[in-house]
Amino acid sequence: MPNKSFAAPVAAAPHTEGEPGVMSLTQHRAPERRRPRPQRRVASQLLTGSVLTVFVVFFVLPVLWLVLAATKTDQQLIHDNPLSFGSFHALKANWDALTAFQDNAVMQWLGNSALYSVISLVITLGIAVPAGYALAMTEFRGRHSLLVATLVVMLMPNATLVVPLFLELNAVRLIGTMWSIILPYSFYPFGVYLTYIYFTTAVPKDLLAAARMDGCSEFRVFWHIALPLATPVIALVGFFSFVANWTNYFLPYVMLPESSQMPIQVGVGSLLSSVPSFNPTVGDLAIQRPQLALATLVAITPVLIVFLFAQRFLVSGMLAGATKD
Repeated sequence: MPNKSFAAPVAAAPHTEGEPGVMSLTQHRAPERRRPRPQRRVASQLLTGSVLTVFVVFFVLPVLWLVLAATKTDQQLIHDNPLSFGSFHALKANWDALTAFQDNAVMQWLGNSALYSVISLVITLGIAVPAGYALAMTEFRGRHSLLVATLVVMLMPNATLVVPLFLELNAVRLIGTMWSIILPYSFYPFGVYLTYIYFTTAVPKDLLAAARMDGCSEFRVFWHIALPLATPVIALVGFFSFVANWTNYFLPYVMLPESSQMPIQVGVGSLLSSVPSFNPTVGDLAIQRPQLALATLVAITPVLIVFLFAQRFLVSGMLAGATKD
């Protein structure tokens, strides 16, 4: 007769979906996501709002005031609300007075700036892109020293190079010519560094090696394969170079003695000395403050237009090389 004290093992009852509180051993409860606390959300919104407010006060409001100042008379600029609109009649009068200054010197200054910047840009792209490719893709003696020298010159302020450049260009008798501006503008070490970083990180070397194995020369590899792939960084270097050339003031101020050779930035500086509020002795050659504001808008408009047309390439160029497979 079997011992009744040893009971047979009882099979576990199968789990049914309707039974509450019953879970199988293989089931795990998914961790619940904690909702952000209301205090943290409010603090984040306050911080974002504060940053945007500071941005608007320090960046947007001055530009808005500058645009509205060109639509006013000098008296309206002083006594009316700073952010009020003047009139289109006052805007036209300011434009007529500005273009009449020294026989439409403003348009001549704009043409000089375009000439200096565009020629320098072409030379910059013709030097910086091949130089960056050579530093990234080839090995030669002195490569590391050349890269370090490029970085050192890139970090130096432009104002520290004006006096050495003046002495060098004076030795070859280029002072007072457009080449005294174009040649220094064409030397752009930051563009060399950008293209070096791009070719190092974003262009696959296996693709270039396959082209060499197919019989392509190094020039054809660069021209037909590397250069089309480098369109974003070329646009980025071109934009930065154009903006740096267009906004440069100190170098043309030192190199060009004649008013007819001035770029727009130096021309706007000369207009400042023709405002009676800053120079009471100007007499009949006076320029009012709304006209000076309009000249400033004219000076920055080409850069804004270039940015609007090139922004798609600029974004892709800045993101290129950010990750590497």
